[in-house]
Amino acid sequence: MYSTSAASSALQDENQNNTDRNQWKLSNSENDNAGIGLNKNVQLNSYDNKTISQRVTINVSGLKYETFLKTLEQYPESLLGDQLKRAPYYDEDHNEYFFDRNRPAFDAILFYYQSCGKLIRPPNVPMDVFTDEIRFYELGEHVIHKIEREEGYIEDEEPVYPKGKWKRKIWELFEFPDTSMLAKIVAIMSISIITLSIVTFCVETLPQFRYEKICINGTHSCVTREINNEKAMPWFAIESACIVWFTFEYIMRFISSPDKCIFVRSFLNIIDIIAIVPYYVTLPMESSNVSSLGVLRVIRLVRVFRIFKLSRHSRGLQILGHTLKASLRELGLLIFFLLIGVILFSSAVYYAEGGDKETFKSIPDAFWWAVVTMTTVGYGDMKPTTPWGKIVGSLCAISGVLTIALPVPVIVSNFNYFYHRENELRAADANKKEKKKREEEKKEKNKEYKELKNNSSAENDELNKDKLNNGLHKVILFEDDHEEVKGDSATLPLLNLASNVLLLNNSTNTTDQIDNNATNQTINENEVSNSIYSSSIINKV
Repeated sequence: MYSTSAASSALQDENQNNTDRNQWKLSNSENDNAGIGLNKNVQLNSYDNKTISQRVTINVSGLKYETFLKTLEQYPESLLGDQLKRAPYYDEDHNEYFFDRNRPAFDAILFYYQSCGKLIRPPNVPMDVFTDEIRFYELGEHVIHKIEREEGYIEDEEPVYPKGKWKRKIWELFEFPDTSMLAKIVAIMSISIITLSIVTFCVETLPQFRYEKICINGTHSCVTREINNEKAMPWFAIESACIVWFTFEYIMRFISSPDKCIFVRSFLNIIDIIAIVPYYVTLPMESSNVSSLGVLRVIRLVRVFRIFKLSRHSRGLQILGHTLKASLRELGLLIFFLLIGVILFSSAVYYAEGGDKETFKSIPDAFWWAVVTMTTVGYGDMKPTTPWGKIVGSLCAISGVLTIALPVPVIVSNFNYFYHRENELRAADANKKEKKKREEEKKEKNKEYKELKNNSSAENDELNKDKLNNGLHKVILFEDDHEEVKGDSATLPLLNLASNVLLLNNSTNTTDQIDNNATNQTINENEVSNSIYSSSIINKV
């Protein structure tokens, strides 16, 4: 009894000790876990600090740049800001990212990250190269539009087409000569008629066509008089034919235009109206014999603006128009400076010459001399004669050269931009046409390949059907040859088994000759054959 109670008390003491020991281990483990968690937090914080302060080496065509990783991650959608996008350019041997790109342009690209979005094009990097670098580093199209606006470039407007099918064809026929051969023919015809109209406008003013000589019979006296009946001249018929074409062209383009309001307000269409209206205005006035009126002469003068119709078909004139439009500010400054110089030097030369009644009668009369001198034309019809007047003339000429020379580089720069952009657009159109042609050729080749493949598949199917029919025919012959043993119940299952095996072998041999694209069909045929074989054996047995 004592031993039993002692053993039980010892067991209780051991259990208590084990419980205390487990609690002690648990408390120690919690403390250890707390310490480990603290160490993990410390390590994580140190890792975050290390990540934030981690430097990245970028090698651009041999020139190495270093920056912080957090600087690049400000724009995660860009090439340098996205770890997955820049991973293919990582060089493990040198522990750097290598880019075989333009180095001066990368200076501005890296500064874009460092300055939180300030992008400045280097002076020695052309605009087209800089835009290519921006696209390569995937800074975004909005960045390209922003830098183009800052550089003063005009964005290209996407062409708008009418919705109807026939309207679109007519619009392309008269507005886009490069779309078809017929459009090119229409453009050539339009250029020829415009040229003929301008030549007619100039030639009809020659004296031999405006005056006629009338001689009296029997005498040598002749009288020259002006031809009043202009409608009898061949120039009127030519002018009428040209106007008919201009009117037809304008009406067709107006009908097929996608937006009538924009069409009417367009500069080139206003020129077309100016080229057409004078003919219809002067026609009734000439019939009523009021051709001597000054209004009629002014209206006839407006016909000279037909020459601007050539700008619709001339890329050079369009480039010049875009250049003048982009340089309106510089041209305004030029005119303003010239106006100041004209007023200043015309007043100075008037008082320097002492109010000479023969040359410089007044300050407004001296305006002509100041303009001619500042533009370095110098007709010589008006010139100063006194020493002070010559000094004023010298200063006027020098200031005119400086005034005109200052805005000229900006205008030339704009012209170069539009000229190079036009060449780039032509090259892009040529590449687009070449790419489209290659795609069409590729589609034709793929179509021919598919047709050839389908024909070969059909031939294989016919061949397989013939072989399958031959196999069935052999089975039928085999059954006919063994018809006399059908009465034997012991040999009947074996005979059916042999016929089914022969059928299965023939079908398997034929399906093995089908190409790789019919693999699924072959598997299905084998499964069907096996199921037929199994069911036939079960039925026969």
